[in-house]
Amino acid sequence: MWIIVAFDLPTNTKPERKSYADFRKSLLKLGYEMLQFSVYVRWCGSAESMETHFIALNNNLPRWGKVSVFNFTDKQFGMVKHFDCGNPQKDSGNRQGQQLELF
Repeated sequence: MWIIVAFDLPTNTKPERKSYADFRKSLLKLGYEMLQFSVYVRWCGSAESMETHFIALNNNLPRWGKVSVFNFTDKQFGMVKHFDCGNPQKDSGNRQGQQLELF
Protein backbone atom coordinates (compact mmCIF):
# COMPACT_ATOMS: atom_id res chain seq x y z
CA MET A 1 0.00 0.00 0.00
CA TRP A 2 1.23 3.46 -0.84
CA ILE A 3 0.72 6.80 0.90
CA ILE A 4 1.00 9.97 -1.13
CA VAL A 5 1.19 13.30 0.71
CA ALA A 6 0.57 16.45 -1.33
CA PHE A 7 0.80 19.85 0.28
CA ASP A 8 0.51 23.54 -0.50
CA LEU A 9 2.08 25.57 2.28
CA PRO A 10 2.64 29.32 2.38
CA THR A 11 6.23 30.59 2.56
CA ASN A 12 5.72 34.37 2.71
CA THR A 13 6.93 34.96 6.27
CA LYS A 14 9.78 33.52 8.30
CA PRO A 15 7.46 31.46 10.59
CA GLU A 16 5.68 30.05 7.50
CA ARG A 17 9.01 29.06 5.91
CA LYS A 18 10.09 27.38 9.14
CA SER A 19 6.78 25.51 9.32
CA TYR A 20 7.25 24.35 5.70
CA ALA A 21 10.82 23.20 6.36
CA ASP A 22 9.86 21.39 9.58
CA PHE A 23 7.00 19.56 7.85
CA ARG A 24 9.21 18.53 4.93
CA LYS A 25 11.92 17.28 7.33
CA SER A 26 9.32 15.30 9.28
CA LEU A 27 8.23 13.57 6.05
CA LEU A 28 11.83 12.61 5.29
CA LYS A 29 12.33 11.29 8.85
CA LEU A 30 9.18 9.18 8.46
CA GLY A 31 10.65 7.53 5.35
CA TYR A 32 8.90 9.46 2.59
CA GLU A 33 10.68 10.31 -0.63
CA MET A 34 9.99 13.21 -2.94
CA LEU A 35 7.98 12.28 -6.01
CA GLN A 36 7.59 15.91 -7.12
CA PHE A 37 7.93 19.25 -5.36
CA SER A 38 5.39 19.19 -2.51
CA VAL A 39 4.44 15.56 -3.30
CA TYR A 40 5.97 12.80 -1.21
CA VAL A 41 5.39 9.05 -1.34
CA ARG A 42 5.95 6.11 0.99
CA TRP A 43 5.23 2.39 0.81
CA CYS A 44 3.61 0.62 3.76
CA GLY A 45 3.47 -3.13 4.17
CA SER A 46 0.13 -3.30 5.95
CA ALA A 47 -3.00 -1.37 6.86
CA GLU A 48 -1.73 -1.13 10.45
CA SER A 49 1.52 0.45 9.27
CA MET A 50 -0.45 2.87 7.12
CA GLU A 51 -2.63 3.86 10.08
CA THR A 52 0.51 4.46 12.15
CA HIS A 53 1.81 6.80 9.45
CA PHE A 54 -1.51 8.65 9.28
CA ILE A 55 -1.22 9.31 13.03
CA ALA A 56 2.41 10.45 12.67
CA LEU A 57 1.42 12.78 9.82
CA ASN A 58 -1.41 14.20 11.90
CA ASN A 59 1.04 14.89 14.73
CA ASN A 60 3.39 16.77 12.38
CA LEU A 61 0.91 18.89 10.41
CA PRO A 62 2.04 22.46 9.78
CA ARG A 63 0.19 25.39 11.30
CA TRP A 64 -0.66 26.94 7.91
CA GLY A 65 -1.56 25.62 4.46
CA LYS A 66 -3.24 22.52 3.12
CA VAL A 67 -2.14 18.90 3.24
CA SER A 68 -3.86 16.06 1.36
CA VAL A 69 -3.13 12.39 1.98
CA PHE A 70 -4.02 9.65 -0.52
CA ASN A 71 -3.60 5.91 -0.23
CA PHE A 72 -3.29 3.45 -3.10
CA THR A 73 -2.86 -0.29 -3.40
CA ASP A 74 0.27 -1.60 -5.11
CA LYS A 75 -1.78 -2.39 -8.21
CA GLN A 76 -3.31 1.10 -8.36
CA PHE A 77 0.05 2.79 -7.83
CA GLY A 78 1.59 0.50 -10.44
CA MET A 79 -0.85 1.87 -13.02
CA VAL A 80 0.32 5.46 -12.45
CA LYS A 81 2.39 6.76 -15.36
CA HIS A 82 5.40 8.88 -14.45
CA PHE A 83 6.86 11.13 -17.14
CA ASP A 84 10.07 13.14 -16.97
CA CYS A 85 10.16 16.73 -18.25
CA GLY A 86 6.73 16.52 -19.87
CA ASN A 87 8.04 14.06 -22.47
CA PRO A 88 5.16 11.62 -23.05
CA GLN A 89 7.47 9.11 -24.78
CA LYS A 90 9.73 8.75 -21.75
CA ASP A 91 8.04 6.85 -18.95
CA SER A 92 10.29 6.71 -15.89
CA GLY A 93 8.44 3.63 -14.63
CA ASN A 94 6.95 3.02 -11.23
CA ARG A 95 8.45 2.46 -7.82
CA GLN A 96 6.73 -0.82 -7.13
CA GLY A 97 9.87 -2.79 -8.02
CA GLN A 98 11.76 -1.18 -5.15
CA GLN A 99 10.07 -3.36 -2.56
CA LEU A 100 12.13 -5.82 -0.56
CA GLU A 101 11.10 -9.39 -1.24
CA LEU A 102 11.74 -12.04 1.43
CA PHE A 103 11.38 -15.77 0.83
